[in-house]
Amino acid sequence: MPAITENLHPAAKGLDALPGSLILARLLAGQSAALTAVEAALPALEAGARLMAAALAGHGRLIYAGAGSSALMAVADGLELAGTFGIDPGRVGLCMAGGLPVDAHMPGGPEDDGAAGGRAAEGVAAGDVVIAVSASGATPWTLGLAAAARRAGASVIGLANNPGAALFAEADVAVCLATPPELVAGSTRMGAGSAQKAALNLMSTLMAVRLGAVHDGMMVGLVADNDKLRARAAAMVATIAGVDADAAARALSAAGGAVRPAVLIARGLAPEAATELLLRTGGHLRAALAAMTGATIETVNQGRE
Repeated sequence: MPAITENLHPAAKGLDALPGSLILARLLAGQSAALTAVEAALPALEAGARLMAAALAGHGRLIYAGAGSSALMAVADGLELAGTFGIDPGRVGLCMAGGLPVDAHMPGGPEDDGAAGGRAAEGVAAGDVVIAVSASGATPWTLGLAAAARRAGASVIGLANNPGAALFAEADVAVCLATPPELVAGSTRMGAGSAQKAALNLMSTLMAVRLGAVHDGMMVGLVADNDKLRARAAAMVATIAGVDADAAARALSAAGGAVRPAVLIARGLAPEAATELLLRTGGHLRAALAAMTGATIETVNQGRE
């Protein structure tokens, strides 16, 4: 099947002869059209998020993998999980054909080596989830890694921008982002990449919600390691616990800077009791707060399904 990502876009004819403002308008329209393709993939993204959450709730890891610009989209999502949601960095792997770049040189040749992709999956094990991203869905390195990961017993989420992509045959969850041709033919850093970025963000954020790292739209699992995030953490504790800034700061100090136990401490629990209650509720602050007020954890959990 021909790769849609390599086709010429009808609106690209004469593009280079247009005024800059019109070129930008067409490029933006291409990005917007690409993003609409994500909506059809929402059921698959939900299934992928479920796999990812199960891996982290157990003993598995998330392995983000790809080549070229697709790898950059994948790596960006993986790198943000620790600071945003408090995911242990040791539970997240980043694999890129040719290795992660250290400068502006990103060679294309390594993506053709399927055997190297297979070797990159060494260490992937049952219980892990591989998020493999390829615009064409036919990149040999990515296919090699996905196939090796499945042989090792890992689950694979495959994201590609071409219907019927070969990558989907190696995936437990196939996420088809059927983006239109690019205004610059084959430049999947544009529309296809934007759709990939949106899809990855949606999937990992839903995963974080399922793991209890988001409460009323607040990132209660964050790692507060700078002044901005420490202020955000204190504001979250004050808002959720209904206490003033001083009480929130004391609770955060007692909790070692962790938001979720700090909220429970601010509500009156001892640090050890707060930790134990969060363990019982799987890290879900809403269930822990309900338990403190007399509602059963089981009832709150049922409402979250």
